[in-house]
Amino acid sequence: MKECEMFSSLKVPCGSKILLRLDGRGFYNLSKQIGLKKPYDSLFRDSMVNTATEIFKEFSPSFIYTFSDEFNILLVDIPFSGRIEKLNSVFASFTANSFYSNLIKNKISPLISQSSENNNNNNNNNNETIIGDLEIEKIFKTLKTISFDCRVIPLSSEMVSEYFKGRQDEAWRNCLNGYIYWTLRDEMNKEKAMKILNGLKADKIHDILFERGINIAEVPSWQRRGVGIYKVDKMVIGYNPLSKESTTSSRRVIKADFDLPRFDNEFFDNFIE
Repeated sequence: MKECEMFSSLKVPCGSKILLRLDGRGFYNLSKQIGLKKPYDSLFRDSMVNTATEIFKEFSPSFIYTFSDEFNILLVDIPFSGRIEKLNSVFASFTANSFYSNLIKNKISPLISQSSENNNNNNNNNNETIIGDLEIEKIFKTLKTISFDCRVIPLSSEMVSEYFKGRQDEAWRNCLNGYIYWTLRDEMNKEKAMKILNGLKADKIHDILFERGINIAEVPSWQRRGVGIYKVDKMVIGYNPLSKESTTSSRRVIKADFDLPRFDNEFFDNFIE
């Protein structure tokens, strides 16, 4: 039956680099299920960044860029002999499982800590502990299955920076639209907010936000430009017991960069060699 597997021999072009773009499926409903803050929630951000870090540890890509519910993974050394069906299926399933685990962990860890603290401080009254336990149980019951779709994008070296600049521009648009929409929703219903936003230019959006005390240029960088995950050199101080001297060495460690610059060609020179 091997011959019936239509796409098993489909591979990425030889010599090309590839981008894997993974998008969360149904994440609008997910955000409502777990009560995420709008327009941004650090719990969701941390879950995405933790997932990206686990992807990096498992598959050793050159660079990962994440914003909203999206991962963009640059692969120079391509696993699975470049088989597209394997790349799509394995990365999508790994990402979904990792994100679910990280989301649960980040969501319930404060509740567990609070529950334990209350239990220690209120040995004669377990009401606070019960509330914490019920909240944890509720999270598991209401959180539905999480999935990501995955697409393979072959790119030449010259196209890599252009691709990421385009995604970073999208992150900025998401930031601008998210802030204006949810700012207006604090004042009116969905229909009125959408009517105001229809055809609204960026400069007018800036003005409306500024009138309400929000300078969009000064919101956290990760909201405007996304987060990058990549490896950097780190100097490590050690000790040589034979010579009884301190030693220094350089190690490659994974960094989550929450203060990315505007992407340009120079930024990606180290990632496409």
